[in-house]
Amino acid sequence: MTPEKKAAQFSCPGCAADMQFDPATGGMKCPFCGQTVALAGASGRESVSPHGFDEFVAAGAAKLQPLTGQALQVSCDGCGSVVAFEPPQVAGVCPFCGAGLVAQAKAADPLIAPDGLLPAKVPKEQATGEIKQWLQSRWFAPNALKRFARPEGINGVYLPFWDYDADTDSRYTGARGQHYYETEYYTETDNNGNSVQRSRQVQRTAWYPCAGEVSRHFDGVLVAASKAVNEAKLNALEPWDLESMRPYEPAYLSGFKAQRYQLELPDGFQKAKGVMSSTIAEDVRRNIGGDEQRIDDIQTLYANVMFRHLLLPVWIGAYKFRDKVYQVAVNARTGEVQGERPYSTAKIAALVAAIMLFILLLIVLKSSH
Repeated sequence: MTPEKKAAQFSCPGCAADMQFDPATGGMKCPFCGQTVALAGASGRESVSPHGFDEFVAAGAAKLQPLTGQALQVSCDGCGSVVAFEPPQVAGVCPFCGAGLVAQAKAADPLIAPDGLLPAKVPKEQATGEIKQWLQSRWFAPNALKRFARPEGINGVYLPFWDYDADTDSRYTGARGQHYYETEYYTETDNNGNSVQRSRQVQRTAWYPCAGEVSRHFDGVLVAASKAVNEAKLNALEPWDLESMRPYEPAYLSGFKAQRYQLELPDGFQKAKGVMSSTIAEDVRRNIGGDEQRIDDIQTLYANVMFRHLLLPVWIGAYKFRDKVYQVAVNARTGEVQGERPYSTAKIAALVAAIMLFILLLIVLKSSH
């Protein structure tokens, strides 16, 4: 089905208004008459197939296509993010840095089309409630954080990820360490002041050079393709229930935004190699055996590399405080909240002053007695 035909499904059959994706029901809902329509393939029984990595890299621009037939995009002058959205939604503010998206929207540029999308499951009202609870646990937070307690403070965004599969064959050189013990003699002074000779067992390690080969199949190495979200906070939003992934359907974008990937496909695979290398090193250590292991070199060949372009949902908002941008994000599947926050020096100073005043009162009361 073409993107144009899919986009026609957004019209409400009851009042002809534009429908939006509803996380609570997993289908389309009319914001005016409340009518709902189920999405085809929403059962999750359709698989999201990967593509050959080398084929796409070699094809280059020939493999690119529009996100949907109607999608518009706008670039943020503040952080450089490119955000796509479906009409009649407007650009508004950048979800990642809070700057106003004042650039003229244009038809979305072609890209490596998404293969799968994890539909948002947490409604905006619930995400707002989760942020309220998160705010209550933030000591000394400035009042600027409080605007996230309102629904207009956050936006629904699908973030881009690359998902890689690969077969690896790694040759290594290193050394195996075997522990052995030697008797060591030493002299010490006993309680009577006499010098006595004693012995103890001391651990030593004998090293033996070794070389070998390990192989492993990697399945589903997930790499964030967004640079606009703090990587540590984004990783902390895991886990993602990727078993609920759906084949990409433009209708899911209605009422949400989608960020264009900032990490290109080949660069994403280089990052995935870093993730794989730690697992390969563990395999090498097990293969070397012994009591200790030393790895001198690992050379890895990658074969049958496959990838998927996935979109994962978050509710996210950003605000600027003293010329620094802070983000708060909610996993739109689980409700997990991760955020950055400043500290209010005024509130800290007020607390210190209150403590000092309390101590002073105690001293005065004690002196009066």
